[in-house]
Amino acid sequence: MEGEGAACIPQDGCPQRGAVHPLLSSAMGLLAFLKTQFVLHLLVGFVFVVSGLVINFVQLCTLALWPVSKQLYRRLNCRLAYSLWSQLVMLLEWWSCTECTLFTDQATVERFGKEHAVIILNHNFEIDFLCGWTMCERFGVLGSSKVLAKKELLYVPLIGWTWYFLEIVFCKRKWEEDRDTVIEGLKRLSDYPEYMWFLLYCEGTRFTETKHRVSMEVAAAKGLPVLKYHLLPRTKGFTTAVKCLRGTVAAVYDVTLNFRGNKNPSLLGILYGKKYEADMCVRRFPLEEIPLDEKEAAQWLHKLYQEKDALQEMYNQKGMFPGEQFKPARRPWTLLNFLSWATILLSPLFSFVLGVFASGSPLLILTFLGFVGAASFGVRRLIGVTEIEKGSSYGNQEFKKKE
Repeated sequence: MEGEGAACIPQDGCPQRGAVHPLLSSAMGLLAFLKTQFVLHLLVGFVFVVSGLVINFVQLCTLALWPVSKQLYRRLNCRLAYSLWSQLVMLLEWWSCTECTLFTDQATVERFGKEHAVIILNHNFEIDFLCGWTMCERFGVLGSSKVLAKKELLYVPLIGWTWYFLEIVFCKRKWEEDRDTVIEGLKRLSDYPEYMWFLLYCEGTRFTETKHRVSMEVAAAKGLPVLKYHLLPRTKGFTTAVKCLRGTVAAVYDVTLNFRGNKNPSLLGILYGKKYEADMCVRRFPLEEIPLDEKEAAQWLHKLYQEKDALQEMYNQKGMFPGEQFKPARRPWTLLNFLSWATILLSPLFSFVLGVFASGSPLLILTFLGFVGAASFGVRRLIGVTEIEKGSSYGNQEFKKKE
């Protein structure tokens, strides 16, 4: 039952403004202050990086299972990947307390996590992938989630290495060179033992004003309708994925993401504990509704993006998407997973640091501080992978070439 006391502490456990007890208010203020501290960011980064390296090593060892039992190898790697990716989801759900609301229908929600699906997501925000992951986590498919990723990410420590063991499909974004690799990689997933959501960024690159201008020049040249909030979708990856995954994938989920208050969130903002409110409009299309013919399937995708553009226009005008609202409850496993890794890894770290400073050796202390600086730089570079202004130049000129 709700009463006056319950109103001060929200059900999700995240601090909110309102009439609260002074002690609770002070504790909330202290927590918000601690989230902005560089030392804590380094500790979070340390846990993520070191646990990631441990997980990558275990994944390397699991390769011995592939000739014996491919499905056992896959199941183990889904859980190992979950242990790493859920740490990032923990930052979104428990550290920043960002809320994610779905706009869809009950029948669609009931199918989440119970079928293979292709996910089409707009690529406008630095943390769009993280909002997608939090939905994967809440419906039990985070470890088995897939993506058509650019080849460069394969060489990014932790991220690319983990994806390699998950059989993620990498591409150079040059269709002539990618065709065979993409088709072979997709067909390998036909007998995947866990329900998977396969993410496609059909725009090929993250939205910027420059890329949008170039993209719309191409749209005008091809006689396609102009899009206001999206880049022109690249159809080859979509039509190939649908063709190769027929018989495996049951549906395409179209997801249109936006943030309340016209916010443009970043992973760095999440790390500083900033709370955002994400809204996602989800529409389910059975795969049978998508044409078999490649040209017709491409036309279907272009029409879909016109509809996505209309949804974004509605959101900007009304502040919400159409459909029923659902707020899937966050689960405790992401937090428990992170706390477990933190307990295992931080205890020896603190003992080591105390030993370094207790030694009184200037050389040892300077070496340690140098290591801390290098670690800080490395964590910042990992965060930089998601930043829009540091994104690839792909799309600035590539839209002028035919797919």
